[in-house]
Amino acid sequence: MAPLALFDYAAIWAGTANANVRAVPRQRWDQEMEVFHPRWLYTPGAGALNTVYLVASLLPKISRLRRGYRFELIDAHFGHPTAAAAALLSAAFHCPFVVTLRGDETRHATYALRRFWMKWALRRACRVITVSERLRQFVIGLGVASGRVCTIPNGIDARIYFQRDRAEARAKHRIPENRLMLLSAGYLIERKGHHRVIRAVAALRRQGIAVELWIVGGPGREGRYESTLHELVGEFALEPYVHFAGNVPAEVLAEYMSATDVFCLASNREGWPNVVNEALGCGAPVVASDVGGVPDLIPSPEYGTVVPIDDQAALESALRSALLKTWNRPAIAAWGQSRSWEQVAGEVIRQAHQGIVENRRLSEVS
Repeated sequence: MAPLALFDYAAIWAGTANANVRAVPRQRWDQEMEVFHPRWLYTPGAGALNTVYLVASLLPKISRLRRGYRFELIDAHFGHPTAAAAALLSAAFHCPFVVTLRGDETRHATYALRRFWMKWALRRACRVITVSERLRQFVIGLGVASGRVCTIPNGIDARIYFQRDRAEARAKHRIPENRLMLLSAGYLIERKGHHRVIRAVAALRRQGIAVELWIVGGPGREGRYESTLHELVGEFALEPYVHFAGNVPAEVLAEYMSATDVFCLASNREGWPNVVNEALGCGAPVVASDVGGVPDLIPSPEYGTVVPIDDQAALESALRSALLKTWNRPAIAAWGQSRSWEQVAGEVIRQAHQGIVENRRLSEVS
């Protein structure tokens, strides 16, 4: 079940609304998995009330499904509003549920009502999976028993994100072989920190380091920020040195990652930033802000540098050192590719199975 909001207000306000939701089928097949896209009423500013709207949409559809498909577990993703919805559905269908948290939960916890419902729901889950240890500690801090919380980091698709021949990748995208290249990727929104990287490039060029920046990504749902980035480039007279590549397929992003000298993520909020893992898998050293699971992704100076959030001076210093350093790119690629999505799936299945078994034991005792 992958519910779709009837109106994607965030996309509408950002001016990035995609094709009408009516163009998305209500049922489709993804390889051998049947996927349903029920519609639900999402209301901006409704907060925890959106949980009620979500349950009201899903309850009749899951009831019909239940008649012919006796599922044993509800597997939910994100702490708000999905966790509370999963808890209510779990009670309705008398089966346990698992919740995976991916990073936005710390922001939702700053709202009293959302925090209350997240706590209420997560304490009832048979397992809470987090993508980073930092997020796991957050969940334990909400009062969830530590034995029911585990960290399962994301993986990468090594069939796409692997180290390519640097010269060939550069030639394909018309990047001169002798050019010092910095890469930043992600939606063109403020949270992703492209503006910090642009400022760093301006500072580094003033210091005599002839670096150029490639930004891969398109408009996002968190507000229109692309014009601000272009204005900043103009303010520093960086037009010849900052290149906006737009949205590209995953394979092309991997080519940029293989071509670059350093990859930079300057976000101020993330859960487990897959893009860092993917860049490492392509052999690119990474300079990233200390958000979410970044310290787990970059555990050693052999792979890159972690800098404090919103510390422009530290970012510039780390980028300068990284751009001038000789890196062991095959070793970086081996580390980045050391964890696959198949491993992630296996670990999730094991945790879910243990949760089901424990839930049955508790039911028998009670």
